[in-house]
Amino acid sequence: MKCPFCGHAETKVVDSRVSESQIAIRRRRECLKCAQRFTTYERREEVPLMVVKKDSRREPFDRGKLLRGLVMASVKREVTTQQLEDLIDDIESELHNSFRYEIPARQLGDMVLTRLRALDKVAYVRFASVYKSFQDLDEFTSELKNLK
Repeated sequence: MKCPFCGHAETKVVDSRVSESQIAIRRRRECLKCAQRFTTYERREEVPLMVVKKDSRREPFDRGKLLRGLVMASVKREVTTQQLEDLIDDIESELHNSFRYEIPARQLGDMVLTRLRALDKVAYVRFASVYKSFQDLDEFTSELKNLK
């Protein structure tokens, strides 16, 4: 790590701890030449997840978009935001751990529905009704029967 003050290439780590956001390691370093101290952050390098839409377009996985959909599906239900965050974390981890960086939107939706079904059945039906674009009452009824 080069010193930002004098450019010397040798530094020592004085202190190391997890950052407040819990996604990086914060390191206090000291230059061995000029003795100036500075902070660096170490993060895991990740390849961005891409979602392949029905029309073959690719767009970056948007955690916020998915969370908004889940929040709307779980309005007035006893599902906490933390539970929804954990659901999304679980999906992201599964995708990263399997080294899958592109996922069809349909498969992503199925992953969400599987986890949401275990969490809250009413939220599951609400999310499924938007995600699966039910065209009539028969399709909706069929989904409800499958839920039982």
